[in-house]
Amino acid sequence: MPVIGDRSEGDLNLTPFARAWRARTKTGAAGPILREDERYFVHQALSTPCLNAIQACSGIYLETADGRKIIDFHGNNVHQVGFGHPRVVEAVKAQLEILPFCTRRFTNVKVVELAKKLADLAPGDLNKVLLAPAATLAVSTALKLARAATGRYKTLSVWDSFHGASLDAITVGGQALFRRGMGPLLPGAEHVPPVDPYHCPLKECSGEGSCACAGYLEYVLAKDGEIGAVILETVRNTDVVIPPPWYYQRVREACDQHGALLILDETAVGLGRTGRMFAFEHWGIVPDMVILGKGLGGGVFPLAALVVREGLDVAGEGAVGHYTHEKTPLGAAAALAVMEVIKEEGLLERAVALGRRMGRRLKNWPRQYSLVGDVRGIGFLYGVELVKDRRTKEPATSEAEAVMYRCLEKGLNFKVSRGNVLTLSPPLIIGEEELDRALDILEESLQEVMVEYGYLR
Repeated sequence: MPVIGDRSEGDLNLTPFARAWRARTKTGAAGPILREDERYFVHQALSTPCLNAIQACSGIYLETADGRKIIDFHGNNVHQVGFGHPRVVEAVKAQLEILPFCTRRFTNVKVVELAKKLADLAPGDLNKVLLAPAATLAVSTALKLARAATGRYKTLSVWDSFHGASLDAITVGGQALFRRGMGPLLPGAEHVPPVDPYHCPLKECSGEGSCACAGYLEYVLAKDGEIGAVILETVRNTDVVIPPPWYYQRVREACDQHGALLILDETAVGLGRTGRMFAFEHWGIVPDMVILGKGLGGGVFPLAALVVREGLDVAGEGAVGHYTHEKTPLGAAAALAVMEVIKEEGLLERAVALGRRMGRRLKNWPRQYSLVGDVRGIGFLYGVELVKDRRTKEPATSEAEAVMYRCLEKGLNFKVSRGNVLTLSPPLIIGEEELDRALDILEESLQEVMVEYGYLR
């Protein structure tokens, strides 16, 4: 089992909990589908074998093969506007009847409208766009464009980060589950410790502007002198690690000083998740490139975008992002509808308000429950970290998985990250009563597990 110590990096399907769950599920309506899935799909630790089969999804809910409805706080982060939003579905249906595909060497109205919309929304001079069928490909495009613009091939990124599962993306990524056994990876990829206030690897993240991790990044940029790009997740979505207010100002200044481009990957946290259209707006800086994905296609069509400074339009005689569905009218129609929904339904403001409501409840849990070591959040994204002992911060991995499966039984789905962080990423359209019900399920399950494991008597 891929682990770091006893901390797995994601929702592994290799655990005793997962095997027991599948054994029960296979006796129900999902059984035949799960057996066929397991037979025909290549097995890997984060997908096949699967936990259940879904027959429908709508709004905040998944519906299983046996008709059970589950509130989804996972959604692979595609569900800012919920599942099957009528505006998105109708936009794609209408486009499907007119122009379902645009072949290379041509363009179309929808993709031009989308590129203009992204350029208008993005701060500063982030006004040039390339589209791709997946954010991993947008990461690849960003890395190639950085080479073309700087003449340098070296990159600097952080351990524990995730930028996709392709070979170049796992090279700059920092998760062992994806990297281990896959070498040799691309040359020139340097890594530094991540900024992580709760688990600072250098034990020195305290005080205004005091961060050994930021200093380490600055040091490597200065010493190497040939790094062309720094690529970071603005907020590490998996376990909800939020850099301090001053962090990105130091990173931006260091990149400028040493001739490196700053690439921010907002695949999972952009488009309103943090209460801003772009998460980096919270830090008052503008990167050289930003990557959007997942929710861009509204959970209906796979789509990603790379938005870059105008001065980086330097690859006209080459090919940095050359994809069959690069100028997809269907994807653009979905994305434009998503932008309209975010604006017209006030989802940025809603993410802030609902996030505060959620935070008021969650942030009491460390005082109420000894199993909860830390609660951290930004906008409508929260992480609840479970620990056996707050002094040592020993991860409570079995307990976290037990909580997740109790919640699934009761009708709530979410991700467990790094083995012990309950990652809560609700749809931005959820109602207050539905949010409270989901948190009731989570708290009930937490209490039950604490009794079972001897934390409560």
